[in-house]
Amino acid sequence: MAILVLAEHDNASLKLDTAKVVACGQAIGGDIDVLVIGHDCGDVTSSAQQLNGVRNVLVADASVYANGLAENIADVITEVAADYEHVLAAASSHGKDILPRVAALLDVNQLSEVIEVVSNDTFIRPIYAGNALATVQSLDDKKVMTVRSSAFNAVANDCSADLVTLSQEVAPQVEFVSQSLTESERPELGSAGVIVSGGRALGNSENFTMLEQLADKLGGALGASRAAVDAGYVPNDLQVGQTGKIVAPDLYIAVGISGAIQHLAGMKDSKVIVAINKDPEAPIFQVADYGLEADLFEAVPQLLEQL
Repeated sequence: MAILVLAEHDNASLKLDTAKVVACGQAIGGDIDVLVIGHDCGDVTSSAQQLNGVRNVLVADASVYANGLAENIADVITEVAADYEHVLAAASSHGKDILPRVAALLDVNQLSEVIEVVSNDTFIRPIYAGNALATVQSLDDKKVMTVRSSAFNAVANDCSADLVTLSQEVAPQVEFVSQSLTESERPELGSAGVIVSGGRALGNSENFTMLEQLADKLGGALGASRAAVDAGYVPNDLQVGQTGKIVAPDLYIAVGISGAIQHLAGMKDSKVIVAINKDPEAPIFQVADYGLEADLFEAVPQLLEQL
């Protein structure tokens, strides 16, 4: 049995999620190959070759793949999928954009947000915002799956996989025009070890500066609830929750967040959860390891002074 894992990267570095998806592949069992699709991505390829348990790293390197357009990448995966029983990618915006197209092209069902492997055809995934778990068996010849990377530990970098260069280049389905990116020196939300998140109680975007300072002092990332995003306090790429990013950092600090089900679905697997809220009945305290019933505008400055 062979498993294909789609590498997630920015043409310069390999995202940590890829190592976690490889861990899911190991739980399934079988030979694991990693597929790197990009342009001038030699460092990415080298990093993928070091992932423990990887047999081969397949590389499709061409300018048409430089911007990671899902339509073009899906065609490449479909071309090589004949040799694999499982096709895996992280359940990130990147993987969610690509794998449904792959499943449609292969005429199979997709399994989404897998968090546990029962056997090579049976998997567990959350439903109802994580309040229930469904055990799903796939009878398709090929299993196309997105994997919730927060549910798996990254494999080590102690391997030296073989490199296989793919010669085929697909005809571009779409043309890249432009993109607008948010630049930040903070770690990415999905891979950060520490996340400081704020809710609607912050009141405005200026007050998020306190949380930015706290995140910077802890070497962490900044997050937000959907309510804060909807209110326009921060960009939507910082949203944590069912309709945002699913995270599981070592430390999650929720400031002024009530703890709606939608938000809890995105962060309740965090190793340690700290909640700061002046409402003693806030649902966030039910999942928090440490809770501070206090006014955030007093507690956060005091915390900053102590760090």
